[in-house]
Amino acid sequence: MLDLLIRDSQIVDGTGAPARHGAVGVADGRIVAVGEIDDQAAKTVDAEGLTLAPGFVDLHTHYDAQLFWDPTASPSVQHGVTTVFGGNCGFTLAPAKPDQHDYLTQMLARVEGMPLDALQAGLDWEWSSFGDWLARLDGRTAVNAGFLVGHSALRLAAMGADAVGTEATPEQIEQMVGLLHDALDSGALGLSTSQSPTHNDAAGQPVPSRSASRSELVALAGAVRDHPGTTLEAIIAGCLSGFTDDDIALLTDMSAAADRPLNWNLLGVSAANPDGHQRQLRAYDASAQRGGRVVALTLPQPMKIRLSFLSGFVLDGLPGWRDTMHLPVPQRLAALADPQVRRRLAEGAASKEAGMLRGLAQWDRLIIAETFAAENADATGRSVGEVAAARGGEPFDTLCDIVIADELRTGLTPPLAGDDAADWRLRADVWRHPGAVIGGSDAGAHLDMMCGAIYTTSLLGNGVREHQVVTLEEAVRLVTDVPARFYGLTERGRITPGWHADLVLFDPATIGHGPERTRYDLPAGAPRLVADAQGICSVLVGGVEVCRDGAATGALPGTVLRSGRDTQTVSAHG
Repeated sequence: MLDLLIRDSQIVDGTGAPARHGAVGVADGRIVAVGEIDDQAAKTVDAEGLTLAPGFVDLHTHYDAQLFWDPTASPSVQHGVTTVFGGNCGFTLAPAKPDQHDYLTQMLARVEGMPLDALQAGLDWEWSSFGDWLARLDGRTAVNAGFLVGHSALRLAAMGADAVGTEATPEQIEQMVGLLHDALDSGALGLSTSQSPTHNDAAGQPVPSRSASRSELVALAGAVRDHPGTTLEAIIAGCLSGFTDDDIALLTDMSAAADRPLNWNLLGVSAANPDGHQRQLRAYDASAQRGGRVVALTLPQPMKIRLSFLSGFVLDGLPGWRDTMHLPVPQRLAALADPQVRRRLAEGAASKEAGMLRGLAQWDRLIIAETFAAENADATGRSVGEVAAARGGEPFDTLCDIVIADELRTGLTPPLAGDDAADWRLRADVWRHPGAVIGGSDAGAHLDMMCGAIYTTSLLGNGVREHQVVTLEEAVRLVTDVPARFYGLTERGRITPGWHADLVLFDPATIGHGPERTRYDLPAGAPRLVADAQGICSVLVGGVEVCRDGAATGALPGTVLRSGRDTQTVSAHG
């Protein structure tokens, strides 16, 4: 007898093949039959009018900490994700010595936008090695979760205080390589690192991995080669500003040393700059000529960020703003009420020194996405300019008044760019490029700025149904089979007999996502941005329902993925 029978569904199996009407039978966590099924089942689901697809696979998250207090990896699971990968950008919670806990926590808070109060309240630090840390998650997750080991954590464990700002000695590199081997032996899925100029620790110093020499990076990548089912992830300066030949050479050398693909984060695509992404994608062809494989992660939807005067992130980069944005909240509120301070801030934002951030000084164009004070109810969903006109004030003064009334919590978004039909068509071309993979949600990070978990439902709602730049079958393949094969996931990412029953059941006519909103559900009551999924009826991991109509069921059938056991080797040569 089957454990589960899902009948009368439109089956989109993840391979890109045309959808077909039929049933899927599940037993012992595996798919045992697809098509016409006469077997009896302990539970039968009538899926008439619904689509059944493999669970979605997210290659770039930062759920390393959140899984300790939220085993469901929300809101990703609500958006159909059944497998997540963490430990990206060189940041992990292990290996870690007791005197390094505070540094790692504060670094995650600064770089990845996780509230420090939540991290301090939600982590018990009852581990030291990477293997100890992985073991703490076994049997405690609703989703499948795999993790790379972070270069900054390795460096800190091997070098102590010298990890920040100091080039490693050959002996220290050897010690790092040894720690990396231990982590990979314990199931780490590979190595991640960051050379990004935007990644600074809580003291404003470059994170440890940024002090690595080229020889250190290549040596660590070379260690990955010795372990089956592993991979590489990196972010460097060129990921943000455009690759130089030296950038591509470094990424290629790392990929070739490991004989593994290397993915980097994040490729932006815009019809306003139609050649920009081509200059980045040249890393794929250039690396292939030298025995490497360098692949970009890219998002299907336009990037939408939220700003606030509470976190001050991005705003504190405006000339003359840092000191004010870093004041304690009571003093910051008082400063923003001072006409002289307002004048100074406005002049700094409008100055030439503001550079690429100068556009923020067009205060009237900012959209007020979320307010909290009763007197701001008229402002929600409108531009600052519209509210200022209605109130008879100047835009920046009106903005400051709104922010003060909300005790700095006001959610502000720049006008959305990249949502035109031409942008969607151009992004769809990139999705099909061999040098790009859909991913880069950053789910679990930058919690006050965005909700990247919407990328799956945005692709299926906007890309498939609204803009029709990709078929449903191909879109499903791009977020299931493609990322699963890229990371060498074993028997996941397709609906086929014998494979794991990680499944998502949705209505293709309504699938999408709601607006971002603030939810205070992190440890210590800390806030985060979430967005509800629409049209997703059921999410199953190993044949067990973990989410129904947007609500977690409480079941924890997820697997902590380990290299070589749950993954197989994908060579840099394909």
